[in-house]
Amino acid sequence: MHSIISKPRLTFWQLWNMSFGFFGIQFGFALQNTNTSRIFSTLGATPDELPLFWLAAPVTGLLVQPIIGYLSDNTWHATWGRRRPFFFIGALLASIALFLMPNSTALWMAILVLWLMDASINISMEPFRAFVGDKLDESQQTAGFAMQTFFIGLGGVIASLLPMIFTNYLHVSNEVVNGAIPDSVRYSFYAGGTAYFLSVLWTVLSSDELPPEDMEKFRMEKAQRRGLIYSLKEVFGGFVHMPKTMVQLALVQFFTWFSLMGMWVFTTPAVAENVFGTVDGKSAIFQEAGNWVGNLFAVYGGVSALVAFVLPKLAHATSRKFVHMLCLVIGGLSLISIAFIHDKNVLMLPMIGVGIAWASILTMPYAILAGALPAKRMGYFMGVFNYFVVLPQIVANLVLGPVIKHLFGGHSVNVLVLGGVSMAIGGILTLIVSDSAKKEA
Repeated sequence: MHSIISKPRLTFWQLWNMSFGFFGIQFGFALQNTNTSRIFSTLGATPDELPLFWLAAPVTGLLVQPIIGYLSDNTWHATWGRRRPFFFIGALLASIALFLMPNSTALWMAILVLWLMDASINISMEPFRAFVGDKLDESQQTAGFAMQTFFIGLGGVIASLLPMIFTNYLHVSNEVVNGAIPDSVRYSFYAGGTAYFLSVLWTVLSSDELPPEDMEKFRMEKAQRRGLIYSLKEVFGGFVHMPKTMVQLALVQFFTWFSLMGMWVFTTPAVAENVFGTVDGKSAIFQEAGNWVGNLFAVYGGVSALVAFVLPKLAHATSRKFVHMLCLVIGGLSLISIAFIHDKNVLMLPMIGVGIAWASILTMPYAILAGALPAKRMGYFMGVFNYFVVLPQIVANLVLGPVIKHLFGGHSVNVLVLGGVSMAIGGILTLIVSDSAKKEA
């Protein structure tokens, strides 16, 4: 449980400043999620190979997040604070990776840069979740996570639209020339890398942090934790001491993020085949489909940004777990419907449902969890919780390749149907979660 010492109530603009870094972080994630399969396909990957190549993303999260959470819990600097050093370092490395990714000239290069990019994004992202628990009283935590979700949605909209903006409005080439990534994608990643760094820097410079309640005790405990063996024991030993709520949410997260990974990996080839009529990753039509997927992802990001402000009110009127259940079921049915749509404009409709689900996915589980965690280990347990985000993604990447090849006849859209069913199951399982929340203000 949280400390009995009350935390100061933050204003709207303080919430804005402390969350603004997520605007840039989502540039990294949105560019990655929208364009990685496109880049891999352009460099010669086949649909059944894509999940294996995407393994870099969840595996780095599996390794990085608990370690970063543990380190940030045990960090304090009079100027930089606890979480902000990790915001800054992660943002710098992620920005470099975003500049490198579209300049990959071979498939293996793109895969290696994906490892670097995802690890760096995780370094800056994980402490942002703990930042809310550090600074906000429980009555403001759903609002804090909702503000993060707003910036995630807003950043996702702009980042997802960048290739289309460069192509249609700035007249940058969207075609593959001599096997190279299209200029529209390259310039999008350059813009994203710049936005990432500057947005996180804004939060670093405009927000402060609460020092440990007992600085002397903090220093003594930190000294006791020194040593590699002790640190490893602390990092991985917490799995047997997870709060009950966290264990229950883990099952919900598994079905949710299995679905999301399938969507991110296979939406581009699914839309290219099911709507644009091509499976040739080097063709101009495939690149056009890639731009359209950016539009679709922008829709779900934009919807999530708007819905983020509604969720706390709905949670106040009902409950957080009811809201999450409803949103996931809506998202699951929306994904299933994509298989029956062959008009690119009509595809916007299911993306509205996905956006509703995405807003809740980024808000409700963390708000429910934050109230069940010990304050001094907030960063660590948020990092451990990320295991239940990345493990289902790893499972998805290991099984979806053989599934699409041997069961789905190579048709990517069937993976989206499977993902929709999985997301709906996750929604129903939310009903078993214990949430002893205070009424949201």
